[in-house]
Amino acid sequence: MEDLDEVTAFLGDYGPFQITIHVLLSACVIPHGCMGMIMIFLADTPQHHCKPPIHSEWNTSDFGADFNGNWSQIGPDKCSRYRQTHNSSMERFGNGAEGCLDGWVYSTEIYISNIVSEWDLVCDSAWMVPFTHSIYFFGVLVGSLISGQLSDRFGRKPVFFLSMAVQIVFSLIQSASVNLTMFCVFNFLRGLAEISSYMASYILGAEILNKRTRICYSLVGQGLCYSIGHACLPLMAYFIRDWRMLLVAVTIPVFLYFPLWWVIPESPRWLVTMGRFEEAETILRNAAKRNKIAAPEVLFGADDFHKLVQSKDEEQKQNYTFLDLFRTANMRNMTIANIILWVSSAMIFYGLSINVGNMSVNVYISCFIFAVTDIVATSAIWLLIDRMPRPIILFCTELFCGIVLLLIIVIPPEMHVIIQVLAMLGKLCVSAAYSLLYLFSIELIPTVVRNRGFGVLSMAARIGSTVCPYVVYLGLYSKLLPYIIFGIISILAAAVSMTMPDTRHSKFPDNISQVQPIRCFCSRKKLLQPDDE
Repeated sequence: MEDLDEVTAFLGDYGPFQITIHVLLSACVIPHGCMGMIMIFLADTPQHHCKPPIHSEWNTSDFGADFNGNWSQIGPDKCSRYRQTHNSSMERFGNGAEGCLDGWVYSTEIYISNIVSEWDLVCDSAWMVPFTHSIYFFGVLVGSLISGQLSDRFGRKPVFFLSMAVQIVFSLIQSASVNLTMFCVFNFLRGLAEISSYMASYILGAEILNKRTRICYSLVGQGLCYSIGHACLPLMAYFIRDWRMLLVAVTIPVFLYFPLWWVIPESPRWLVTMGRFEEAETILRNAAKRNKIAAPEVLFGADDFHKLVQSKDEEQKQNYTFLDLFRTANMRNMTIANIILWVSSAMIFYGLSINVGNMSVNVYISCFIFAVTDIVATSAIWLLIDRMPRPIILFCTELFCGIVLLLIIVIPPEMHVIIQVLAMLGKLCVSAAYSLLYLFSIELIPTVVRNRGFGVLSMAARIGSTVCPYVVYLGLYSKLLPYIIFGIISILAAAVSMTMPDTRHSKFPDNISQVQPIRCFCSRKKLLQPDDE
């Protein structure tokens, strides 16, 4: 059978059918931008201090909303208070310190309530804040492993809509959590469902659209709409200060996408690989009608099914596994380099996003600015992708990210605006690098192990995002530590990026023997023998 891109070439690049698929599937990503970053507000730590003793002369209502009271009279820090002493009939506080035996009072200036104030995730329990972030990303990791297999088995469209439905159910149940354990369980399940929906929509659009429009769909469509969703989040959070209502508010819009079941078709490419030629042909002929062009009388020849069966037999006979990503020198070096880039980029990207709570500026403004930088970064990569070598773009963005983050070390702490600008520039650069990696890695991995390779890299990214909340947690002890760690990691990633070959004018490698060697490792210059493929 011919390549499906050649079979569907008669549809053109951008007709009404392609534009509809492009716009609708991209719009479906907007809620993911909200829900993927919502923990920034759900688990941000508000200003707090110990409650005074219940029977003391202090009135706790004086210290709830604006924190204008003299807290130094209550205790030496946020996690302790002065011991209560008795002097005649009056209660006073002595010099000795004790823990917050009666709990904490939280400022309601920024949040009416969130999970930190509701379940007292401060002081000795502060480690649970990064844990709630990590459990979500762990769910994303598990979901990225199983969603591809489900899509290959049952189809892209059913998995896409089913995972959206499951996502709604888990999010609404999570908003009714009665304790932290219940919240974390459904945070994990929500992450699993969200990445399944996102990956299914990404694959569905990429397989329906042709080769020339996939770059635009990947960067401008999926990437830009995710950033738009991220930008909408602080606007919603500003007006909805209760964490339960905020979670419900970002979940409700997902209901609007279910009528698309009757608009968005299944992937013709997947249907063909399953031998369902009649269904694929019906979809392509309907697309031709919407584009107002005539379809060829014959789309699939009579012997296509036999060729499909033969190709599947050959694939099963070859029996590629995850081990093939490491079996040869060139493939092994390429895989390890890609893993390093994905782990580091994901760690910095999500780390800077959730670090806004440690910045001495308004969390809503910071989150919105960071989302706008993602939009700018994605647009810039789209403009540069065919004008500069991929490794050079990756090197420049990673290196500049590391430099500006390390520059924050020498900025006086009171210069909040300068620190904000440098952090924003770092986020801009790592967003550009992360966007590029999605396309660059696909071009580097050979066809025979591309799905497995992309699954490994996706898992590597989730490992980076799972670790990053604990790096951000160090900001409670020193606000500079996260920037130092992220800056060093980014510079190391820049060094690794320069070892990668350029794929700008290269065809996709089909076999492992066609993988290009990276630059700084000893690799075989001649093609491997057939038994090494």
